[in-house]
Amino acid sequence: MQRVKSQYQRFKQKTHIIIYGTSTKAGRLFDFILLGLILLSVALVMMETVASFDQKYHAELVFLEWIITIFFTLEYLLRILTITKPYKYLFSFYGIIDLLAILPMYLSLFFLGTSVFSVVRSLRLLRLFKILNHPQFSSQSIQLRQAINASRGKIVVFIYFVLIITILIGSIMYVVEDNQSGFTSIPASIYWTIVTLTTVGYGDISPVTPLGQFIASFVMILGYGILAVPTGIVTAEIARKTANPSPKCPLPCSGCGTEEYPPNANYCPQCGQAF
Repeated sequence: MQRVKSQYQRFKQKTHIIIYGTSTKAGRLFDFILLGLILLSVALVMMETVASFDQKYHAELVFLEWIITIFFTLEYLLRILTITKPYKYLFSFYGIIDLLAILPMYLSLFFLGTSVFSVVRSLRLLRLFKILNHPQFSSQSIQLRQAINASRGKIVVFIYFVLIITILIGSIMYVVEDNQSGFTSIPASIYWTIVTLTTVGYGDISPVTPLGQFIASFVMILGYGILAVPTGIVTAEIARKTANPSPKCPLPCSGCGTEEYPPNANYCPQCGQAF
């Protein structure tokens, strides 16, 4: 005999699909409204730091901030109530970010100036990746993550090599140049080397001797190669993963976004969406 769901259970299921899902019209609309409010909230916090604007519209800014905070609070509570295992959401990356997004305004009731930390809500824009939950986007993100993980060892070795080169060049520049040109110590010289290798070029320290300028020219040219190597390593891994994809990458459910289901499942255990 099929068990009849109560009205509360049906409410939880429908709300779960709207909040956690991305394929339904209601779920996608909810996510876009959420992202719009996040952008508005971050904009309000930024404008609050503009003294002339805040002085003129302070009351309106605070009112809007509280409206957004109440919405985020209700959303946070609904996420906890409508999920099967709430603790997994509470201690997940998105759960912690969602909590940090609503705390500053409540703390501002007891501590002055804490509302400015509401800018942490910008981290919630990472939920955009949940909206792009189409299998095409999901498989590409999985391939990118796998390529970065596969390149990790090579990149670490490369960074270690660059660190050694930076220390050597910084030490040489300290010997070649004098204190008058800004190379007052080996750490200061290493700082100049890093700034030059990364092609930032602040110009606060610069060599004045012919030999120092020659070494600086070499470091500038070397910097372009150093910046290109990590990109080349990751690109090669992406090309390899694309040519030889892993067998059946686990994709999130298109109905509710969960990734926790058996690899041979035909239906999502959370929302019943067919795979």
